[in-house]
Amino acid sequence: MKIVGVGCGPGMLTEEAITVIRSARLIVGSERAINHAKSHISGNAQVRIIEDYSLLHQLPEDAIVLSTGDPMISGLGYLRGDITPGISSIQLGAAKTGISLTNLFIITAHGRDHDKAINDCCEMHQKGRKTCIIADPQFPIITLCHRLSELSAPARIIICENLGYPDERIDEGTSQNPPVSKGNMYILFVTNVVNLKE
Repeated sequence: MKIVGVGCGPGMLTEEAITVIRSARLIVGSERAINHAKSHISGNAQVRIIEDYSLLHQLPEDAIVLSTGDPMISGLGYLRGDITPGISSIQLGAAKTGISLTNLFIITAHGRDHDKAINDCCEMHQKGRKTCIIADPQFPIITLCHRLSELSAPARIIICENLGYPDERIDEGTSQNPPVSKGNMYILFVTNVVNLKE
């Protein structure tokens, strides 16, 4: 099978991804992923919405599995198959905020242990590392900021919501005066105040 990243929002498909999608006979993905790719899906292709992620490994070899963002960043890259990368929210957020991806530590907290993500972020911040947290609407930014405020170095925090969509929103703050999520899909960049763009 092939796993294709469809990007973090509309219009974020690469040319390679479009070519693979156009040639597909069977396409499987979330409703959001299918919506990103629908203008490139052949009328002859069979399209299925994923109902049980645990059964994806049973798909036939010619299946194309769509993954939002990039399959290798909190996506479906764990499936065995050829991978076509996509433009992730991390890439787009970094481009829009001027944060270099070099030495960026990525933490996935979307539907996962929020406390562990906070601990990992604080540990990286103490080491002077930039962090990006892939969050869900329930991620406790206030708890993260409280923990970061207890550290010796202040933190700058940038929240990027709905990247690539018309209602995209980017807001900056600090651990003492944090940005507020509007309850959408988002990522957080956490950096040292001095080294924001390094």
